[in-house]
Amino acid sequence: MARRPTPMSGPRMPESVLRKRPAQIVAPPPGTITGPLPPTPAAPGRHPFRAPHPRPKPKDPPRPTRGKKPYPIGLIALALLFLGLFVVAMGIGAAINIDLPNLFDRKAADEPPPRSFPVLDPSRPERLTIPSIKVEAPILDVGLATDGSVGVPPLRRHDEAGWFDGGPTPGQFGPALIVGHADTRTGPSVFYNLAKLKPGQKVEVLRADHSVAVFEVNSVEHFNKGKLPIARVYGDYSRPSLRLMTCGGDWVGGKTGYSDNIIVFASLVDSRKA
Repeated sequence: MARRPTPMSGPRMPESVLRKRPAQIVAPPPGTITGPLPPTPAAPGRHPFRAPHPRPKPKDPPRPTRGKKPYPIGLIALALLFLGLFVVAMGIGAAINIDLPNLFDRKAADEPPPRSFPVLDPSRPERLTIPSIKVEAPILDVGLATDGSVGVPPLRRHDEAGWFDGGPTPGQFGPALIVGHADTRTGPSVFYNLAKLKPGQKVEVLRADHSVAVFEVNSVEHFNKGKLPIARVYGDYSRPSLRLMTCGGDWVGGKTGYSDNIIVFASLVDSRKA
């Protein structure tokens, strides 16, 4: 006969609970999925819910027209560009007398440029000879006058010419300036007939180094004293040259004297020993 359990103090558990057996934990069969599904792993480089962009299809190249070949437009444009640059360069070279083929020649660059005219070392001028107007005169030095203009020989020596010693000597690069009076109250002076010179006639200057600089007249011009072309008279250093200057035009008196200047422009063409 079964023994009844000893009654326990306190509230009694119902029979239905006492008859229940302890719960058993049974493992699920292999392959069975239990619990929520794991999240889908994101593909690297794109959003997990964004579809990949479709790749564009390559376009077919245009088919050339039968019987004709496509022209290389780029090569034609490049050739025309180089042709234009070459023509422009040749034009500039001709305008400024540059030999373009020898421009980058190291040997040619080291040599002095060829000259079609002589260049003399500095030497003070001593005597002026102009055969065509029968001038044979000594040369003295003159500087600047008190008013800033080029000085002239004193009246007592009006038959002499004056070389401006602030400029080049005759035969050097640049314009050598020789001035003289046209006349005085007593009669003609050294440059009285200067305006009668003609282009192509010769002017000779004896120098202290016993050389003779031979110049050829380029032009004889008249200028108002208030409109003298300063740069042309004093600033042309392209070659050895000579300027002969005297007064001319109308007599206005006062400090001005004659209204104009007569200027002979001449260039060095030769030299010889005296």
